[in-house]
Amino acid sequence: MAFSVGARHGILASKGWLFHALPGTLSPHIIAIQRSAEIQALRGSSHSNTDSQHNEAYCIDLVRKRDYDGFVCSLLSPEVSRRSSLALRAFNVELAQVKDSVSQKTIGLMRMQFWKATIEEIYGDDAPLQPVSTELCKAVKQHGLTKRWLLRIITEREKDMEDRAYRNLQELEAYSENTQSSLLYLLLESLGVKNVHADHAASHIGKAQGIVTCLRAVPYHSSRRKVYLPMDVCMLHGASQEDFIRGSREQNVRDVIYDIASQAHVHLEHARSFSKNVPASAAPAFLQTVVLEDYLQKVRRADFDVFHPSLRNRNPLLAFQLYLRSWKKTY
Repeated sequence: MAFSVGARHGILASKGWLFHALPGTLSPHIIAIQRSAEIQALRGSSHSNTDSQHNEAYCIDLVRKRDYDGFVCSLLSPEVSRRSSLALRAFNVELAQVKDSVSQKTIGLMRMQFWKATIEEIYGDDAPLQPVSTELCKAVKQHGLTKRWLLRIITEREKDMEDRAYRNLQELEAYSENTQSSLLYLLLESLGVKNVHADHAASHIGKAQGIVTCLRAVPYHSSRRKVYLPMDVCMLHGASQEDFIRGSREQNVRDVIYDIASQAHVHLEHARSFSKNVPASAAPAFLQTVVLEDYLQKVRRADFDVFHPSLRNRNPLLAFQLYLRSWKKTY
């Protein structure tokens, strides 16, 4: 038993290590003190490992519950970047859920300030003892993640606390670039990918993901009497916010969804135009394209009725499709 502990922690080589390694002239009192120090070191190491496992488990559980698609994508990442991928996605979830979890804008802004200060502390080698920030700190140190991308996500989420609809499609794309694309840039860094073509692809995939996320959330937001769809597209087709709040399935509402979904499709096509020049090692960061394609196909089959019941069901084969795509090392 003692040998197995020693092999794991590098402290005790075998049961009799302490006695064989010490010179015969040492007194039993000194030996007892040294043995006590060894035991304390072992306990400290075990406590540290327990904390680390707790932090990792917290991030895994958070991403699994709040971003299941991202959770599966992270599990299919290479082992060297898997934990960092989950930390980054947990960080993104923490920020994304602030808007819906606070009753007052001021409280939400305080949460955002906390994360801004946390990032500064992480890059100052003094991360707060909070599960997500601790895991994020490890990811930053391990992969040299760019501080600018982390802060850009926070700043954009902070602006989104205004709780209003996007003025136009370009504003939604800018929001998606600053949040989803920034996350993809960080995931690429965790994979060790530094490639301008991969960055261009990430920019377009992030925009497509932001647009699809906005569409997928329409039924949920409408049930809370909120509409965030671009106002210019709604006005173009004569669709009012009340139409979406009522869950209207009229043609003008479908036309709005068609235009917005089409823009997401355009970004995915642009991203694929870079595929020949993107290294295969970047593919794990882009597995989310499978999820985006799946939704866009389903909404097309539903004739762009965003309230269609079929859109509420998760694709039971999605995890398998992600797995197959991960083996192809493409997007």
